[in-house]
Amino acid sequence: MSDSNTTAFKNPSSFILLGFPGLEAAHVWISIPFCTMYTIAILGNFTILFIVKMEPSLHGPMYYFLCMLAITDLVLTTSTLPKSLSIFWFSSREIDFSACLTQMYFFHCFLEMESGIFVAMALDRYVAICNPLRHSAILTNPVVAKIGLTVLLRGCLVILPLVLLARQWPYCRTNIIPQPYCVHIAVVSLACTDTRVSSYYGLFVLFCVMGLDVIFIAVSYIQILRAIFSLPTKDARLKTFGTCSSHLCVILAFYIPHLFISLMYRVGQNVPGQFHILIASVYQSMPPTLNPIIYGVRTKEIRGRLLRLFTQEGT
Repeated sequence: MSDSNTTAFKNPSSFILLGFPGLEAAHVWISIPFCTMYTIAILGNFTILFIVKMEPSLHGPMYYFLCMLAITDLVLTTSTLPKSLSIFWFSSREIDFSACLTQMYFFHCFLEMESGIFVAMALDRYVAICNPLRHSAILTNPVVAKIGLTVLLRGCLVILPLVLLARQWPYCRTNIIPQPYCVHIAVVSLACTDTRVSSYYGLFVLFCVMGLDVIFIAVSYIQILRAIFSLPTKDARLKTFGTCSSHLCVILAFYIPHLFISLMYRVGQNVPGQFHILIASVYQSMPPTLNPIIYGVRTKEIRGRLLRLFTQEGT
């Protein structure tokens, strides 16, 4: 199917992903940072999973949630980056209609799951700092498993209507998507019918699902900070705050760009299209890359186990 095929049709058999339109000559160079981020994300998140599995002292709620985050990041980044790299390296632009919707589903589903995991991690830090004597009694292994299952089901179910709606729309304008992977707003914008229900539901997911997550996290951290500032010494306050600093860093790296991207797509009509694509592509690659680095550097237990691992291999 030609890239320039814009003849009328309904429900195309495939879409054409352009990557970065107008920058095709630089695709190989553009691929370098994305390939680097993907490699770091794969190695970093598998390292987190390996360390937690091999170190019995890390078998607790905080690290179980961290493992959930690592698995989510692995699926999130693998759902989009391999196809993007194949566009940059081999000009493999065509993607089957069903494969495009599947990619869209996994991308948005695991974004929602990541948000839910951050809420679970905020709950863990709240209980650990504000009610430390009951932490092990409240967050037992069965409770952690139920929280993980709830996060999984919520992510799967809340995104499903977006995909079902996208599948039913007639596409009679073009099958060209001017970016390197399928996302909801880019796919639905190609439909030749009134898609306001999809837009409204997308805003509902953004503000009423992820927005509630942000509110819950904010309330948790207000209580955490109150507990920290009530500690008698500065050293105790710093030590306690250090136990949740990694979580705060990854939260900021996730929610702030996500809100910026979502609003930019809806109200930033004057922003150049290439800037839209670049920011969105960097955003979906950055959290899976940064999360294992942040936790590896700032979490003493993981850093110590990693250093011991390299020391043993070097002797």
